[in-house]
Amino acid sequence: MPVSEKTYRQVALEDPDGKWELACGRLRSKPGMTVEHGDTAARVATELILQLDKNEYSVRADHGRLHVSSGSYYIPDVCIIPRPHVDRKRRELPRRLEVYEEPMPLVVEVWSPSTGDYDVEEKLREYQRRGDLEIWRLHPYEQTLIRWLRNADGSYQETLINGGSVQPAHLPGVSIDLEALFE
Repeated sequence: MPVSEKTYRQVALEDPDGKWELACGRLRSKPGMTVEHGDTAARVATELILQLDKNEYSVRADHGRLHVSSGSYYIPDVCIIPRPHVDRKRRELPRRLEVYEEPMPLVVEVWSPSTGDYDVEEKLREYQRRGDLEIWRLHPYEQTLIRWLRNADGSYQETLINGGSVQPAHLPGVSIDLEALFE
């Protein structure tokens, strides 16, 4: 039996350690992750925190939820949220589950053996449906980045990156060194 969005929000608030997502009406708790997954996500989040102006952007690591028009809610490994969105939520919806409907400038998923297929087949497509401007899938074992950049017509350009520095298209002045990230 499908779970309503209202029930989902209640479950997610009452059990924050469960890291609940809602996919096509089904509750799903994010499973445990490998050290490589956690380290890669923490490193990219740290680099972004150090390089972004905290008055313009907020970095969420395994926390904020992205809502898709289909009714699904996903928790990306790392997400960059424009500060005005965060401030509006704090003013208008205090003590509510942190959920964003607006397209984000950067959403990052890190490949893990426990979620690799799910991330690629479901979450990444849903981020594209949301219209997120740039989506990354970091693979800590292959030490690669697959990047999807949203085009003006709504389609995405996919690029495989094997090394060097990467500059997120919508975050001026930010650069992530992949060799250092996967070190």
